[in-house]
Amino acid sequence: MLNSRPNLTLKGKVAIVTGSSRGIGNGIAKTLAAEGAHVVVTGTDEDRTRLAAEEIQQQVDSEIEYFVGDLSKEEVVESLMEKTISRWGRIDILVNNAGGGVILPFLSQTSETLKTTIDRNLWTSLWACHKVLPYMVQQNYGRIINIGADSVRNGLWDHAAYNAAKGGVHALTTGLAREFAEYDITVNTIAPPAVESEPLQKVKDKDPELAKKYIDIIPKGRGAYVGEIADSVWFLATGRAKFITGQVISVNGGSTML
Repeated sequence: MLNSRPNLTLKGKVAIVTGSSRGIGNGIAKTLAAEGAHVVVTGTDEDRTRLAAEEIQQQVDSEIEYFVGDLSKEEVVESLMEKTISRWGRIDILVNNAGGGVILPFLSQTSETLKTTIDRNLWTSLWACHKVLPYMVQQNYGRIINIGADSVRNGLWDHAAYNAAKGGVHALTTGLAREFAEYDITVNTIAPPAVESEPLQKVKDKDPELAKKYIDIIPKGRGAYVGEIADSVWFLATGRAKFITGQVISVNGGSTML
């Protein structure tokens, strides 16, 4: 009976990982590719994105493509989907990782910083889901995994505007999960706390006391490692997670519980 269980391989699956030229997204792209998926690496800087794709390609047998553009714009996301379909004829996995808010006290935000935060985090996810779902419905299969934020639940300092955007991503998750469940499409969100990566290091350098508050709220006493987030995404993309949908899963070291 154990042999009849879905396995953990992603061999032959096609994945788009947005915002994957560096940071968390890059870790996710590397993990999915190492597990056999063909991966599209995306970013906004041509050289960095191309080099990131080339680096992954050197490490794996699966095929790696890259795409450069502002994914908060409808026509750019359409081009991303068309390029992927032209290359492989299907899209099995979408990881909405593109983001990065302007983290400031709320009254220090401007119309420009607020718009930037919403564009980077919510519009990128909205357009990517809107443009990928017709392909997933047609093939009667899909896995959408969003990267949310544990700060939506714990009300982290200076994160109100960012939480407005990521809270929208959390809400998008439940609505799409119910609407598209009949097509064997699952939609989930991974919600990390502070992650041990470049943005957290910048906070540590600029305001050590604020960075300490971000970490002190986590019972494990550190930020999440990129690999821990990537492994969670990988599991949700596999056949073992086929009955998990509409969930916001906190991979957070206990920052919030239940």
